[in-house]
Amino acid sequence: MLEGSILHQLKVSHQPGQVGKRPLNFGVYYKNTLVALCHALEDCILQCSSPPLVITAFQRGKWYLQEADRYADLAAQSRHVVIMATPDAGFADHPTSQRANVHLVDLPAEDPVAQEWHLMILAPTYTAMVLCQELSPEDYGVQGIPTEDLERKFYGFWTFESNLVQETVELAIEHIRQYNPTLAEQLATQAQEIATTQTKASDDLGTVVTRVIQYLQSSEETLTNPTAAQISSNLHYDILDNNLVSNEVQACLRMAQLTDQADAINPSAAAEVAVLAEAIGQLLDLPVWQLHRLKLAGLLHRLAPLQKSEAVLTASTTRYTDAAEPTAPSCPLIPGAQVLRTMPRLRAIATIITHQTEHWDGSGQPAGLAGDAIPLESRILGLVEDFQRRLAQMRYAQAQQQSAGIPEPLSPAEMMTKALADCQQHQGDRWDPKLIDTLSLLVCGLQQGLNLSVNLPKISAGLWLIDSHCSDNLFSSP
Repeated sequence: MLEGSILHQLKVSHQPGQVGKRPLNFGVYYKNTLVALCHALEDCILQCSSPPLVITAFQRGKWYLQEADRYADLAAQSRHVVIMATPDAGFADHPTSQRANVHLVDLPAEDPVAQEWHLMILAPTYTAMVLCQELSPEDYGVQGIPTEDLERKFYGFWTFESNLVQETVELAIEHIRQYNPTLAEQLATQAQEIATTQTKASDDLGTVVTRVIQYLQSSEETLTNPTAAQISSNLHYDILDNNLVSNEVQACLRMAQLTDQADAINPSAAAEVAVLAEAIGQLLDLPVWQLHRLKLAGLLHRLAPLQKSEAVLTASTTRYTDAAEPTAPSCPLIPGAQVLRTMPRLRAIATIITHQTEHWDGSGQPAGLAGDAIPLESRILGLVEDFQRRLAQMRYAQAQQQSAGIPEPLSPAEMMTKALADCQQHQGDRWDPKLIDTLSLLVCGLQQGLNLSVNLPKISAGLWLIDSHCSDNLFSSP
């Protein structure tokens, strides 16, 4: 990572021990992945309900020229667009560059930002960022610099987190200041205005994530397109394809992460539910692949109630349909889970999440399944989610009471006892009786000192829990 680059500055400011900041998780991205990802995030600007400030780094002017026409449409919907790159012939002559709200910042070749690929979108209702740096010849190692453009590698991360985007925009503005102080002042003013007008009424993130997945899948199809067969035969197809799929999973995990961050009462729901579900599975002696499915479903379980995320799904982009599951129950589509259904490798996860609200006696939704007809993982997920939510509500209420000077009413062990008792009241109607017994055993272990480590997942490694069983049809005939 080049010292003085924007990526390096951000990494330094998030070193362990920095108050109020957590370390960043970095990954490796191939060029075809970054193109699809950036196009998806950029095109969401066209539907953004508030004009964003857009700051980019294209490395070289020729890469900007390939995108200059589409950037004219983006500029029309933005308050300001800034492009940093080393100048090439025609870099400043394109009509888009002449627009009043578009500014080019010429970088000398020795500037470390000239080796970076950045996209920062900052608006009151929509924030997104891709922050990457191309690997050096030394980083490529003995294989050397790739001869095919699609195989170029970049190190960094991407996010929807508004605080990170705001922080990085400020770093970029300070970098621009050394080349154009007047422009930097204008951008700083705009960034401050946006920061003061950001509200919780943000644009629908489900629609944004669905678009990201759609664009990444289109890039997957391009790799296997007959017109590109000659090119694909010379590339490490599996590596490129896995990088795309990894980022599809990352998009879903990031959406779930933001759902948790926005919940003041239960900000650790995904991580805690995932750990508890996995522990239940271990007590039931489930195979490793099923434990993996449970954990991933737990991390993504809060996607189910999302609304509007089906807005950009079309027949051509939805590759998981009812026709693919002839024995599946007929039930309404759950928008958040439908985002997952567009990914064939997450078919089982989508099914697990969709049916977590079924009841053992058949009175639940969305399909009215009963007993063992409900997928086992769905039964586990639903029970664990209810138990964890009750615990979180009690912890929050207790914290509020303590801040008001009221003595602590319950110990952690007592809270678990109460949450379990509440679940036991619905044994046999809402919950599988056998799973209630297993949860009772787990609670007993926790109260006697069993420690379950709850850690946030490393989102940048999006394929860490995916295997062939995640694409299973859970309603197939035996």
